[in-house]
Amino acid sequence: MCINGFFIYVKKKVGEKMIISTTPTLEGKTIKEYRGVVFGEVISGIHFMKDFTANFTDMLGGRAEEYEEELVNARADAINEMIERAKKIGANALVGVKTDVEIASGDERRTISMLMITVSGTAVVVE
Repeated sequence: MCINGFFIYVKKKVGEKMIISTTPTLEGKTIKEYRGVVFGEVISGIHFMKDFTANFTDMLGGRAEEYEEELVNARADAINEMIERAKKIGANALVGVKTDVEIASGDERRTISMLMITVSGTAVVVE
């Protein structure tokens, strides 16, 4: 959810939230303390059936929804991991958040076998 130019990522548990922004500051908020850089990493394997059906999309054209779904889920898991690490060091917001996606090919056909997602940000305390 986007509010005033920055994002509030709402976790599945009721009442838990963390302000997350790709910018180095938060409009209308004051950063009181920098707690450090935190990361979230996920390496997600693509199972045979998703890879098999995505090959048809590759040949016929169109969007590879099988891979998109896996990417969305892996990114959400990495963000959740980063949030948990930020909370452990007493932060209530993350700024300068970046996402990196790497793809490992399974073989010479260039099929995807693993998605590697890394998210990083600076854990801060805001008021």
